[in-house]
Amino acid sequence: MKKSNVAIVIGIVFAVVIVFLLGIIAIFRNFKGGKTKDSMLKHIKVYESDPVKASISLDDNTLYDELPEISKYPLAVTGNADINIEIMTSPEKAGENYESWLIDVARDFNASGATTENGKTIGLSVRSVSSGLAADYIISNKHTPQLFTPSNALWGEYINANGGNVTVYNERLVGNTAGLLIDKNSEYKTAEEIIAAVQEGKINIGYTNPQTSSSGMNLLLTILHNGDAENMFSDQAIESFTKFQNNIPFVAYNTMQMRDSAQKGTLDGMILEYQTYINEPNINKMYNFVPFGIRHDNPLYVVNEDYLSDDEMEAIKQINDYCMSSSSQSVATKYGFNANDDYKTDMQFTGAEVNKALEMYKANKDNGQDIIAVFVADCSGSMYGDPIIQLKESLSNGMQYINENNYVGLVSYSDDVTIEVPIAKFDMNQKAYFQGGINGLTANGSTASYDAVVVAMDMIEKAKKDHPDAKAMIFLLSDGYQNVGYSLSTVEPALKESQIPVYTISYTADADTDAMRKLSEVNEAATINADSEDIVYKIKSLFNSQM
Repeated sequence: MKKSNVAIVIGIVFAVVIVFLLGIIAIFRNFKGGKTKDSMLKHIKVYESDPVKASISLDDNTLYDELPEISKYPLAVTGNADINIEIMTSPEKAGENYESWLIDVARDFNASGATTENGKTIGLSVRSVSSGLAADYIISNKHTPQLFTPSNALWGEYINANGGNVTVYNERLVGNTAGLLIDKNSEYKTAEEIIAAVQEGKINIGYTNPQTSSSGMNLLLTILHNGDAENMFSDQAIESFTKFQNNIPFVAYNTMQMRDSAQKGTLDGMILEYQTYINEPNINKMYNFVPFGIRHDNPLYVVNEDYLSDDEMEAIKQINDYCMSSSSQSVATKYGFNANDDYKTDMQFTGAEVNKALEMYKANKDNGQDIIAVFVADCSGSMYGDPIIQLKESLSNGMQYINENNYVGLVSYSDDVTIEVPIAKFDMNQKAYFQGGINGLTANGSTASYDAVVVAMDMIEKAKKDHPDAKAMIFLLSDGYQNVGYSLSTVEPALKESQIPVYTISYTADADTDAMRKLSEVNEAATINADSEDIVYKIKSLFNSQM
């Protein structure tokens, strides 16, 4: 064999041996460090930056300022006629399979050749947007369809109380109810019994964020009403809410997250609409459905009626009549709507009461309990460009929704982990350091996501020595592609033991969302998938509800 060939063979063998040894080291490292947080920390390079202050914005921006362009939520059905009417609807009526009722109706209506009395053709377009987000579009006038159908009437009251203009056209498009799901073996049979059991710490349930969810908002108002029907905001009513909230381990970001948790059966109960409950065998086999609050009868509203033409109003009448026809309602019933018609309630709530309830929720959801949070920012090379820009912008813009009584720190990572800003009370001084840390973030290197989570856990546990009753949380902002350091399977036992929820936010359209979701599921937190068009709005919404 020629010497050159021998050299090549030796080189290949040497390379294989090196790769093998590195693999063995990586496996050993993960195995060795998987038992405790402290043992893992010994193998993680952690640097500490010298915090630098930066100027912060004192502008009183609102969530409306960050609404993405409506094209982010494309039409599910597009009308093509002389008069086109757009209906903005909550997702349970315009999704897939059993959630496609309004899509089916719109397609059939468009195929029917409907015309006005003067011969103009009518088309119906459908856009699926969650009720709370749709309300923000209408209030801000950033997008105003002719029709709006949320899950319940609370959103119509909310819109009119906040400067929007919607008019009830039909109080019930399809029937539905919100419900408390409770384990089939439970002794509690009514909503009042379930709420009382939670307040007494006898059971654990989860619910959806009332600032974005129809069912969550309904539950919040129901608890306040049950606490004091004469004055929903008396000390007695607010105490009723705080007693309930103190025994809640899990507030879901949206209904999809709540549905996923229900299917795992990890809680004694939760909230969900009947139409979803009845169509999910894994859920209705485990839980009984107990209706609560006001009905979710999907009212139909006309938006800015004074600006619509006579032709548009005639088209709206024909669309409403078509939705209410026996054939359309038969499809709705097949999809799980129009059930529980025997459930009635005398409860009604005004827009002013909705606003006040949401303000109360923000102020009292933690009942004076300290919150310790660490923001973990992915600064690896895969975040280069638009993702890191959006990460920095969303953190900067979302700061105003973090209460000053919270304790906040900032960590960045690529190959190694850097503590950019140690945990401290989020006063004006800490905000300036936090902004300085954000400004210094740059993207390069590999992705040691779970190493950074371990460091954040350690920071929180040290901070809890001074605040033992504090509520802890981690926010991981990343594209999800971990490629160096510890694995999730290694970190998971220590994370589960810590009981610290990790909220994950992905910043690229092709992010490893499965890995992000699995990390969030360890301790029942939300995962948000977004891109540059709507990430800032979603981050602000998350901070507004959790911080």
